[in-house]
Amino acid sequence: MSEHLSKIKSPADVKRLGMVELERLAEEIRERLILGVAKTGGHIGPNLGVVELTIAMHYVFDTPRDSFVFDVSHQSYVHKLLTGREDRFETIRQPGGLNGFMLRTESEHDSFGAGHAGTALSAALGMAVARDMSGGSEHVVALAGDAAFTNGISFEALNNMAAQTKRLIIVLNDNEWSIDKNVGAIAEYFHKIATNPTYVNIHDRAAGLVEKFGGKAARHIARKAEEAAKGIVGRGMIFEEFGLSYYGPLDGHNLPLLIETFKFLKRQNKPVVLHALTQKGRGFQPALEKQKKFHGLGPFDPETGETKPAAQKTYSEIFAETLTKLADMDDKVVAITAAMPNGTALDLFRPHHPKRYFDVGIAEEHAVLFAAGMATKGYRPFCAIYSTFLQRAFDQIVHDVALQNLPVVFCMDRGGLSGDDGPTHHGLFDISYLRGVPNIVHMDPKDEDELQDMMYTALHHDGPSAIRYPRGTGPGTVVKVQPVALEIGKAEVLQDGSDVAIFALGAMVAEADRLAKLLESEGQSVAVINARFAKPVDGECIARYGRRCGLVVTMEDHVLAGGFGSAVLESLNAQAIDVPVIRVGWPDEFIEHGKPEALHAKYGLTAEAALERVRPLLRKPVAV
Repeated sequence: MSEHLSKIKSPADVKRLGMVELERLAEEIRERLILGVAKTGGHIGPNLGVVELTIAMHYVFDTPRDSFVFDVSHQSYVHKLLTGREDRFETIRQPGGLNGFMLRTESEHDSFGAGHAGTALSAALGMAVARDMSGGSEHVVALAGDAAFTNGISFEALNNMAAQTKRLIIVLNDNEWSIDKNVGAIAEYFHKIATNPTYVNIHDRAAGLVEKFGGKAARHIARKAEEAAKGIVGRGMIFEEFGLSYYGPLDGHNLPLLIETFKFLKRQNKPVVLHALTQKGRGFQPALEKQKKFHGLGPFDPETGETKPAAQKTYSEIFAETLTKLADMDDKVVAITAAMPNGTALDLFRPHHPKRYFDVGIAEEHAVLFAAGMATKGYRPFCAIYSTFLQRAFDQIVHDVALQNLPVVFCMDRGGLSGDDGPTHHGLFDISYLRGVPNIVHMDPKDEDELQDMMYTALHHDGPSAIRYPRGTGPGTVVKVQPVALEIGKAEVLQDGSDVAIFALGAMVAEADRLAKLLESEGQSVAVINARFAKPVDGECIARYGRRCGLVVTMEDHVLAGGFGSAVLESLNAQAIDVPVIRVGWPDEFIEHGKPEALHAKYGLTAEAALERVRPLLRKPVAV
């Protein structure tokens, strides 16, 4: 199965292969991708689409001297296979294994780490300018999907490119998809280029030239391919308005054409864009038929593509069903996503209220400003954006929503660990980055039914609010028919106690209950409080138990720095209450990828680990 792939220990080995061997290598890589990702889960569709592009890049360029910058970098699996990591590929996204994205500490061939869209062009330009300033001659190649061009940072980079460097290669990997189908004017623009009969004809003739002369001398192939590349030019394209030379579109799966075109572009002393048309999921029929599903998923059957059915609904699904219910009640409710209808489950909302559903593309800043504008006209926008992606819109949250006290609801999926996706996707900072912003109410549900109540509360709150909830499923609590509004800033006392008070937020409420049982088995009287609100915290409840109990414990699926535990400490300090406080949460470091249960155990976010910290501070001696 891997006659050629198993011999690839570095990109130098790729350069030793002939064209027939390269084509076979592409087949072997696809087989390895399908079988490997079927076991581990991951971004299979995007990687199947860039096999030939990545092989051609490594055939023509020389990493690590030359730098490859992958936008998002979820499509870097092929790059990893060709850069000495083939023997560890089965560990991808597994604890202690290869990262699912580019990671500078993992390999010298990973020149720039990523996990969010829209970063490649700016980073590549920075590298190119640094090279120019140092008098270097190495090449910088940025590979970005068409969806990345809906992100404002990409256009900010394009605006500066021609003025700041003379050598930079941008590869536009055009497959018409990000996770869902691409939307907006940019997607339409690329589609018009790709389907224009003139360009299609040029592209067909160019491919034919290379294939026709495939058996001739190498220099003859190169000359003809260069002529083809020079002819594949779209005059008056938007890229040329930015001062870049545009080449394409060409077949992103035609290895000979890609190789000779890269050789041609390598000699250009100007920033260039190569527009390559690729097929997401190529070589695996289930991924072609269900491109949304196979963008990124868990383990699957490599023959059929089938995955195990979910045992219960996820928080995302509960969110979408609740929002549909709220939209049925109130015609001012609108849903907004930034190219994540599937990840946020808003694709379940869309069929019910298509005119009140808005996908703005990978443009989080615009999504928040867009929501603010709608809110000024009496609408109630629910912005469904991952916690880690909402970081990108911090200024808009502060300046455009909170400052004007507009009733925008930020529904932050993936609040907490995002497991196998790792540090670029862990939502561990949103309490800290939102808690200091005036006017914002910040909530975190302990279960699915409370998520519904918090959404209902946010709908009726006359100001901005945020709700964070975890990836995956919750405890399985049944959602009642009619949601109820919660009192803003009011915690829920789940059980009373007098020795230890545990204030837990969101998903950590279940762990707080476990800790309480462990302490009770040792003779302690334990109060368990579902905090519900990270802002405002329930000062009265904190004061009551702070004065009564000899120890306060806070538990949160969030970093400790500036998090919920910090808010509790501030409240105790403001009320001049002197009581020992143990805070359980994530340390001041970026957390690696891995299984959530293992990471919780490693970093002490378990009842057992908390118990060891609590014992020395107990006021009442432990029962023997």
